[in-house]
Amino acid sequence: MDTLWDNIEKLSAVCRTVGTHLPDEELKALQVGKVAEEADEAMHALHGLKDLTTCDDDHTWPEVQNDLVGAVIAALLAMHYIDPTGDRATFDEILHRRTRRGREAAAAA
Repeated sequence: MDTLWDNIEKLSAVCRTVGTHLPDEELKALQVGKVAEEADEAMHALHGLKDLTTCDDDHTWPEVQNDLVGAVIAALLAMHYIDPTGDRATFDEILHRRTRRGREAAAAA
């Protein structure tokens, strides 16, 4: 079975093929923007779930989750676009650094 990163590499290859007419730096910037777009969709779904929108869209928690996963995929694709050979190590390093407090709290409990 493919790992998350295997799937990101495959999706990246497809996306890069579609974007061959764009310079690499533009592809990177557009993919970072896609992260924001997907996160915005999750926020819109959450607002709809809480009846905080003026439209008549009904939203559910699974829709919010779907959009959150879209944001995660977009972020991992952006990481891969920025550094295709070091994306996994960079992600692991940042995840380790950013979750330090949680690890320390769990160890103290």
